[in-house]
Amino acid sequence: MEIKESLRELSIQLSLLNLQVGAHLDLNYVDLHCLDLINRLGPLSPTALARRAGVHPATMTGVLDRLQRAGWIVRERDPEASDRRAVTIRAVRDRNAELFTLYSGMNESMDDIFAGYSEEELALLADFIRRTTDAGRAATETLAGH
Repeated sequence: MEIKESLRELSIQLSLLNLQVGAHLDLNYVDLHCLDLINRLGPLSPTALARRAGVHPATMTGVLDRLQRAGWIVRERDPEASDRRAVTIRAVRDRNAELFTLYSGMNESMDDIFAGYSEEELALLADFIRRTTDAGRAATETLAGH
């Protein structure tokens, strides 16, 4: 089916874009993925981030160390937690301009593409993408044994 083939090609192209962005920022793929999650969903605990990223908690420590050393995140003590050792990870928002610049070409292209669709068509596309994402998440969880 053409749509499935198009989705596979989209996945490849977005992976290649992310690899290029990561190379410009000196971040590997997993580090960039985790940074994106922190930016979109944070602040997060290391455990919640590891679960969401599909990364082993021990691996997450190295990811967070690299992101903190590079100035992308900060670890803060969580005053709400019962365990005083608990930390929350927060993105350093001042650094986001670097990310936005690297993704600006794709974002501008997306804006141009969106302009060619009606609000109803965009709603249909958004529903399709959301449902496809949910199916991908379910398939991933099944493979991971959750």
